[in-house]
Order: sequence, then C-alpha cells, then structure tokens
Amino acid sequence: MSTITSFIDKNRDRLLSELTELLKIPSVSADPAFHQDVLDTAKAVQQALIASGCENVELCDTPGYPVVYGDKIIDPQLPTVLVYGHYDVQPADPLHLWDNDPFDPIIKKTELHPEGAIFARGACDDKGQMYMHVKAIEYMIKNDQLPCNVKIIVEGEEEIGSENLEGFVKANKEKLKNDVILISDTGMISKTQPSVTTGLRGLSYLEVEVTGPNRDLHSGLYGGTVANPINILAKMIASLHDENNKITISGFYDKVEELSQAERNEMAKAPFSLEEYRKSIGIPQEHGEKGYVTNERNSIRPTLDVNGIWGGYIGEGAKTVIPSKAYAKISMRLVPHQVSPEIMELFTNHFKSIAPSGVTVKVTSHHGGEAYVTPIDSIEYLAAKKAYGDTFDTPAIPVRSGGSIPIVALFEKELKSKTILMGFGLDSDAIHSPNEHFGLFNYFKGIETIPSFYKYYTELFLNKNI
Repeated sequence: MSTITSFIDKNRDRLLSELTELLKIPSVSADPAFHQDVLDTAKAVQQALIASGCENVELCDTPGYPVVYGDKIIDPQLPTVLVYGHYDVQPADPLHLWDNDPFDPIIKKTELHPEGAIFARGACDDKGQMYMHVKAIEYMIKNDQLPCNVKIIVEGEEEIGSENLEGFVKANKEKLKNDVILISDTGMISKTQPSVTTGLRGLSYLEVEVTGPNRDLHSGLYGGTVANPINILAKMIASLHDENNKITISGFYDKVEELSQAERNEMAKAPFSLEEYRKSIGIPQEHGEKGYVTNERNSIRPTLDVNGIWGGYIGEGAKTVIPSKAYAKISMRLVPHQVSPEIMELFTNHFKSIAPSGVTVKVTSHHGGEAYVTPIDSIEYLAAKKAYGDTFDTPAIPVRSGGSIPIVALFEKELKSKTILMGFGLDSDAIHSPNEHFGLFNYFKGIETIPSFYKYYTELFLNKNI
C-alpha cells in the first residue's frame, strides 16, 4: 500500500505537469472572448476526475458555464464529503506588469519559496488549490484509502459571482446531499503555521453612474456653469467615510456584531508583524477604521472600497471636456448578520440622497453574498485542525478572513450543511494581481494533508453517532 508521501514522491513530476497544463488554458469567465477556453477547461477537469477514479462524472449544463460533477460512494451508511472548487480565473490584466505570460506557467525560486513556485493566472485561485483535491481523491481511491463517500463539484463562474450556481444547487439537492462541504479557496498564515479560516465576510458589489449634461461639453465654454459629473462623483465618494474612516451610510452598522474583548484577544494571538505587512505591500502606514487594529479591520469589520473610477477623456494628450457621465465600481465587505440586499438598498438610497440637483444617479447591483462563520467546536473544524497537525507538525489555529465566498452561505441555506475552509495559499501569492503564484511546497502539502481530513472527519462523525 502506498502512503500519501510516497505517492507524492513517486508522482511529483506528473502532479506538477498536470497542473501546468490546466493553467495554460485561459479560462477567464468575465470576458466572452475566452468562452471556448472556459468550456475547454471544464472538459479538462472532467477528464481529470475520471482519471482520478471518480464515478458518475458529468458536465452539468447551466444557463452559463457548466458545473463539473463526480463522486465515489463506497457506503451510504458512511458520511459524505462534498468538495467545491472553481475552474474559472480572473482576467490577467494589466499584462505589462507580469514577468511572464500569465497563461504560460513558469516555476521560479523566490525568497519565500526556495523550492520554487508556479507563476500563472489561477495558480492559487483556484486551479492549484482545486487540483490538490482531485489528486488527493486519486490517491485515496486508487490506494483503497477513501474512508467515506466523496462528491465534488467544480464550477466555472465563481469569479463573476456564481450567478448560476444557486439554480444548480436548488435543482440538485439530492445529488449534492452531504454531511460537510470542503473548500480550499482561502489561505493560511504561513508555511510553518497552518490555520483554518473560520469566518468569511459577505459582499455587496455595485456600479454607480452619475450623469450631468446630455453630451460632453467644452470646458471653456461651459466650465463653471454646469455640474461636472467627475467632480461630483469624487465628492460623493469622499463623503462615504468620516474623519475616523467609519462608513457614513445611515443604518449600515445596525446589524454589525461587536465582538467581545476576550474574542478580540484570542484573534490577536495569531502571529502577525505589522512591519512585514507594510513591507509586503509597499505602504509606509496602515489605514482604516479608528478603534481597531489591522487584523480586525480586514476580518471582523465591514468596509466600503472604490474598485474602479472613470469618465471623460483618458487618452494621450489633452482634450478639454466636461464629461456627460462618470462611473465607479464599489464593493462593500460585510460581516455576519449584515444582509447583502439590505445593504445594497441602504447604499442606493443614501447615494441618491447626497447627489446635488445638477446630476442624476443610477446604481446597478452586480452581485453579493452573505458572511459565514464555522464553529471551532464542530467535528469538521477539529478534523481539519488534526489533519494540519499531522503534516505541519503544529496545530492549526482559527482565523477570520476578510475575503468573501458567497456560495458558502448559499450551501448552508440550501443543503443544510456546514463548510470547512482548508486553504493552503499565502497572502503573498498575488491572487487577482499580476504575477499570481502558488508555492510548490503549498501545492504538495495540500495533497498530503487532505486525506488526513477525511480520516479524522470520518472517525469523529462515526463516534458522534454511536
């Protein structure tokens, strides 16, 4: 019988080569120009699941990109783990900031990854982390080490809000029935200190449009007589935070849970260097809501950020115009008890109310999702903690993430099961940015750790139900 470490050692080149080939396909779901590439990636994942030993593998149609499904049911009396991942990736822009073609993966040694890291769009988010599960499942099935049932779904629209996943889940509740959901689309503290993400923030993402005159106007002939949409939009956005960086939307904080000082003290035990944090992102000073430290601002507090702003002339040289329109994309990260549609309504009403009479305002919602918390006394958390302890020789600690995975709350609502988030990425992996990468140590350590979760989860589940 092969152990997981001998399996990795024997198949190391193959495991890396297969991931490399998957990363070469530009599965950018946000851009219709990559439509066929996204479909090709779905088929590649389908073939990988078949090769892993999964059964009932299929491409499940949705109004958008297909969901790839597979399973291995060894005994209906045993618990079932449902694995979720996504095969679509973010756009690679701006291309000129990449050191290599984002869809021509290269392996480079870095200070943090002397053993090497694979640089490509999707390396960490989420192809690399999703593929760890496919290979761990392959090991367990082919070496008779699968202790429970497994199902896996891999979707192709996570980076555009998973807009068709809810319909798929609602229509396939029996197919997706499970006892726990396992996801690796998060990170851990470091290569020496594993962590389990026990909290995610929710999200409300929107676009605003401010319109002034019915056409672009000559800034000399009309300047000083009409409201300039860009000037107005800038003032409106600036007013969304007060002098303490608190969001000024009426009712925004009404449902925000204030954590006790004891809970905040527990969070503070996670290793964190403010100096290294500043250095890693090239800032002289952190910035945020008064009364909270950095690790609280990016996890247990809600935020509002402008993700993009544009209008008027931005080409070479000069063009003296007062633009007809100005636009911005805005995201709000939400904490437990805040509800995305409610926050969207609060924002819309507030933003329209602060607009001067010289312009009109349109607010368009793009997508959203709810926050999520995993109890640290649950068997899935305890199983993950023990699994990390096996392979990292140190126990994992719980952390709350500032990121959002809207489908986690959806799964709990529709499938009535909890999710455990076992991430193997690092903050330095540059997901959604140029030069995204995933350490080879992290990739192989993920494959090594995942089977231990299955083992411990099954043991705890059966003991609980004796």
